[in-house]
Amino acid sequence: MSYEHLAEVYDRLMKDAPYEEWETFFRKVLEREQTQTVNVLELGCGTGEITHRLAESGYRMTGVDLSPEMLSIAASKRNTSIQWIQQDITDLQGFSGYDAVISFCDVVNYITDSDGLASMFRHTSQALKGEGLFVFDVQSPSYALEHLAGETFAEVYDDLSYIWFCDRDGDLLTHDLTFFTEDGQRYQRFDEEHQQRIYSLEEISRLLVQNGFRIASVHSDFSLEEGTEGDRIFFVCQKV
Repeated sequence: MSYEHLAEVYDRLMKDAPYEEWETFFRKVLEREQTQTVNVLELGCGTGEITHRLAESGYRMTGVDLSPEMLSIAASKRNTSIQWIQQDITDLQGFSGYDAVISFCDVVNYITDSDGLASMFRHTSQALKGEGLFVFDVQSPSYALEHLAGETFAEVYDDLSYIWFCDRDGDLLTHDLTFFTEDGQRYQRFDEEHQQRIYSLEEISRLLVQNGFRIASVHSDFSLEEGTEGDRIFFVCQKV
């Protein structure tokens, strides 16, 4: 999986993403849990949109991502107090004492094997202080199967266009993306392939419990009401 070229156009493609809803959901969870939270670690921070928003709300933020291109863009944005670190989130090293860890926008689905996900959960637990919170989301299996698998998506702008094919093989989704970006009088083509895993909520719950967490609540589609009927499922977990 490469973000070498995608990083350049990522923010434009995600301009309508519900960043404010992710930020608001997390802050409301903290209010509900009555948790005194200062230090927050974001795993799979990408170009840092959520990281920056939370930093501007007063949290001391650290953003981790595997892609140096994504982190370079994140670091060039408005807030300079954030610490940016390039690491594999399934093998975090040197993190401890965080009040909360977050991972939004389907990051967990990009970990395509159960061992890797278990390792991510275990290292996340180690990064948290006692009873710290871990809040993350995943695509619901119904959304992945009904709205992504077997579908083709395309968008055309004045200086950018893309075609996105999504194929399914068992519980793996393969996203084949072809981009055309304006380069002077020509258009430059680049291709990327990304894979995601469709996880059952039962498997995620089992791996969380096995790797240092209790599940405080499960939500769907940014609602604070508990439930699992929706496109995006949120887990609120506490280190034990």
